[in-house]
Amino acid sequence: MFPTPQAAHRRAALLLALCALLWSVAGVVTRHLERADAFEVTFWRGLFCALAVMAILGWQRRGNPFAPVREMGWPGLFSGAMWGVMFTCFMLALTRTSVANTLLVMSVSPLLAALFGRVVLGARVSAMTGAAIVTAGLGIGWMVHEGVSAEGLAGMAIALAVPVAAAINIVTLKRLQAELDLAPAVLVGALLCCAATAPLAWPFDASGRDLALLALLGTVQLAIPCFLMIRAVRHLAPHEVALIALLEVVLGPIWAWLGAGEAMPAATIQGGLVVLAALVADTLRARRAVPPAAPATGLH
Repeated sequence: MFPTPQAAHRRAALLLALCALLWSVAGVVTRHLERADAFEVTFWRGLFCALAVMAILGWQRRGNPFAPVREMGWPGLFSGAMWGVMFTCFMLALTRTSVANTLLVMSVSPLLAALFGRVVLGARVSAMTGAAIVTAGLGIGWMVHEGVSAEGLAGMAIALAVPVAAAINIVTLKRLQAELDLAPAVLVGALLCCAATAPLAWPFDASGRDLALLALLGTVQLAIPCFLMIRAVRHLAPHEVALIALLEVVLGPIWAWLGAGEAMPAATIQGGLVVLAALVADTLRARRAVPPAAPATGLH
């Protein structure tokens, strides 16, 4: 028995929330690294992500992980390039501006996804969803407002590439989901990330402990959630994907507080609650808006 549209939407939203949960552990894990710098972290994370995706594809295709990559064609390479931009530019931005500035720039992702979805897919955004997008952005702004500064404009410009690439990728996945399986594009993105950061990461200085933690990041924090996110996109609107993904920003400071003893200011808690309220309200609205399954009819 096939799930109803409402059930499929609910499962996709929960699956994407799980992805955001896995993405959010990056900060707390990197706090426990011993010697690896930002570029080396990005390189090893991308490499372990590529190995994990190859293992998944090899298992699915009985030992031939590159066959699905070839089957994607140019659309898959384009999606892979967007993954590569996201994987690389986030870490590059953090080396040139503050975390607060980076997160503030990334908060525009739902707005961009909504705009691109409207232009490319004709997806309409309700007034309530627009309010949820604005509210979530304001919540993130309040979370990081104490650390935002005018310095590091170059880093903020680099950070802007992340939500732009994410929005383009979400729309690409939605546009081609019925024609192509673009999950292998994660492998392309990871390999591009490795190629871009290898010269900057050399000479490698990561300890054995660092490599173990980076393997965890590449597999659990990057490969698995990105792979699952592509499945979830099929049942969610572009702006819904970007909104739910903002859970990563809310959960990240909580993990850093629990696992690394970092202070969590009141503004972080207050802004996080605002973001959560916006996400829950929009998800409930979207569930009610999903059309019910058509009744079964006889063959004619």
